[in-house]
Amino acid sequence: MKFFHQFARLFFIFTIITSVVITAEAQIGWQQSPGKWLAEALKFKEPLAFCSEPVPLNETDIKERLERELLVSLSNSDDVILWLKRANRYFPHIEKVLKESALPDDLKYIVIAESHLKSSATSGKGAAGFWQFIESTGSRYGMTINKDTDERRNLFTSTQAAIAYLKELYTLFGSWTLAAAAYNMGEDGLRTEMLMQKVNNYYHLYLNQETQRYVFKILAAKLILSNPGKYGFHLNEDDLYKPVQFDSVEINVNQPVPLYIIAQAANTYFKEIKDLNPHIKNYYLAIGKYNLLVPKGAASGFSGRYENLFKQWNDEKVKSVYTVKKGENLSSIAKRFNVSVKAIMIWNSISNAKNISSGDKLFIYSKETPVNENDNTVKDEAKKPDLQAP
Repeated sequence: MKFFHQFARLFFIFTIITSVVITAEAQIGWQQSPGKWLAEALKFKEPLAFCSEPVPLNETDIKERLERELLVSLSNSDDVILWLKRANRYFPHIEKVLKESALPDDLKYIVIAESHLKSSATSGKGAAGFWQFIESTGSRYGMTINKDTDERRNLFTSTQAAIAYLKELYTLFGSWTLAAAAYNMGEDGLRTEMLMQKVNNYYHLYLNQETQRYVFKILAAKLILSNPGKYGFHLNEDDLYKPVQFDSVEINVNQPVPLYIIAQAANTYFKEIKDLNPHIKNYYLAIGKYNLLVPKGAASGFSGRYENLFKQWNDEKVKSVYTVKKGENLSSIAKRFNVSVKAIMIWNSISNAKNISSGDKLFIYSKETPVNENDNTVKDEAKKPDLQAP
């Protein structure tokens, strides 16, 4: 009897160990054999649509093109994780504006294909920002784009512009898939291809590779973000980036003001002001009227703090408009005023230190007077040139 109990106990332990080993091997095998998992992920059990327009997955070519983009996206899992995290921060605003404009919610996935929800995104063709506008199109839809400001990087203004553009494209082509294609390649280019090929269906058009893949990239983003668990992405609410909380303040700038003054008035630091206002390109605000975002709660008392800080800064510095002499360069001018070359370049929006000529006007902000008494500097009381053209 004793032997029987010992045998039974050993058999029980052996069974448990074997079960654990088999389970572990199964899990390892699953992790090491992604093919089976990916094959399952590519099974589309329900009809797929973009902006309520059916995707003809019954056509082999269409199915293959979608599967390709889905596999490409899934192979870049780090990007997908960041999509999911950023979407929680930015999609609420985009969804709200789309709803207010009575446009399909699916259009929000365009911003994934365009920029991965990064304000800093740029392209080799000169496109920039969340919605990747080129400068001419961005300006056409009311965005300010100059040496000081680039509203393509502002989520709010660029989203409004993108919605206006997409509306126009839909009116022009009568299809959201064609509107998306035109958003990517331009309306003139798409119209030309449609006329040349006598085809008005995006899925049957022969286009450049980028545009042929474009709608499928958007669809892949929709599939993954709509059901991340199906594709192996399990994030908790705490893992997602929270929507940014902010206040808005208006500032009238009559002379270039260092951005750190704004930061101090908002009880924060330079980087946070830049992060909240990615459309501000420089270290200062140029002359103009601004609606800036500041940390939540910072708007209260902002005006008073800003006025005090600005007055203190303005009183402490000697501000001059300096006329460049023949033979001078930024190094010699910087030495004269005991400032850095970089500082002069920032104050005057100079991208290349060699791009100055005799007669140019430079703004100098220094607590010291020039070391050369025979200077040709016009003091602050004198008439100032246009600050937009150093």
